[in-house]
Amino acid sequence: MSTINSGDTAFVLACAALVMIMTPGLALFYGGLVRGKNVLNTIMQCFIMLGIASVIWAFIGYSLAFAPDRFAGLIGDLNYVALKGVGQAPNVTYSSTLPHLVFMIFQAMFAIITPALITGAIVERMKFISFVLFISMWIILVYAPLAHWIWGEGGWIRELGALDFAGGTVVHINSAAAALAAAIFVGRRKGFLKESFHPHNIPMTVIGAGILWFGWFGFNAGSALSANGLAASAFVTTHLAAGSAAISWIFIEKLKTGKPTTLGAASGAIAGLVAITPASGFVGPIAAIVIGTAAGILCYLALSLKFSFKFDDSLDVIAIHGVGGILGAILTGVFASTKINEAGANGLLFGNPFLIVAQGVAVAATIGFSFVISFIILYIIHSFIGLRVGEDEEVSGLDFSQHNETAYLFEGLHESEPEILTSEKEFREESKITFKTSPRNG
Repeated sequence: MSTINSGDTAFVLACAALVMIMTPGLALFYGGLVRGKNVLNTIMQCFIMLGIASVIWAFIGYSLAFAPDRFAGLIGDLNYVALKGVGQAPNVTYSSTLPHLVFMIFQAMFAIITPALITGAIVERMKFISFVLFISMWIILVYAPLAHWIWGEGGWIRELGALDFAGGTVVHINSAAAALAAAIFVGRRKGFLKESFHPHNIPMTVIGAGILWFGWFGFNAGSALSANGLAASAFVTTHLAAGSAAISWIFIEKLKTGKPTTLGAASGAIAGLVAITPASGFVGPIAAIVIGTAAGILCYLALSLKFSFKFDDSLDVIAIHGVGGILGAILTGVFASTKINEAGANGLLFGNPFLIVAQGVAVAATIGFSFVISFIILYIIHSFIGLRVGEDEEVSGLDFSQHNETAYLFEGLHESEPEILTSEKEFREESKITFKTSPRNG
């Protein structure tokens, strides 16, 4: 028996809107971390996801992810192509109290922000048209199948018993594995390991982090798909993990560098939000603080990975979303309790060591599948049209070379005749900014 519940419907629609605002928030978060000559291109790569991913999701992505399974738990069928049959009546497979359209659009917001996360690994050097082709293929060939494996009815990882309340594997580990493939294939930015790449606007990044934190309540609490106690629990665990991670990040940062930074606090909060995402509907408040604290420390320490292995993960997608997502998925297997969510499972602390095994399988499968298919997609695009901008375009900045725009008009330049600053040296001289080393991009 299914009955549309107006309270649940209003709640999940509001949560969908919260998740939607996370993508512009991510655009600001990433935009502040790059150099001023690339800020618009970085923002555009995130913002355009609201168009590209939405249309792909409506035509094919949602069906592949959430239509009935037809092939050994690997992919959904084509029953919902072009949203055929997705209307105001509930889809009782996923929720008996929500219109099917509400569930679909809530899931669409996850499909939007996940590919946007990848952009942090390839900013400042990838052709915009190549980026659009990569992301379009990636949503269909990587995101939709993984969403089916883990969340879709009959998905093989779901049937295995692995838990992912709101996207630790589907969103964060998935995007980080693709980011690693992209960072390796596209190559390093000109000057990587030879010069510093300083964030041009840390206040912008902190504002973006605040918007992400705000939107994350919709991300996690909304995944309860009902205005109930489970949503309240997920809301509380989300907030506590973010706060504890911000504290632990700046604490370890103080020990390592002597100074806690604003960027560190913002980065720590995001790390905590990432780590709690898979666990948010299965663990209690104290477990959330433990998870957040561990995430702040471990993700900070993981920042050195790109320098040790010499790959240019420009904005630390792997250290924060990859390491944080893996940590959260594994610790879900430790702290999960059916007292929090009867539909979940008990973890190691409650007598079920198998859950850690299932979580490990989910993590490994996500990394392997996402990395390999992403690499193949990149290879195909590279073979036909190339992936990188030319060296002169990279030096002058992607805002102008890819979009014929510039974000800032500096003092002394006439508005009707803006100059395009053609090098980092000119940018520094013209804007008269004193740059200091950043713990993430210094």
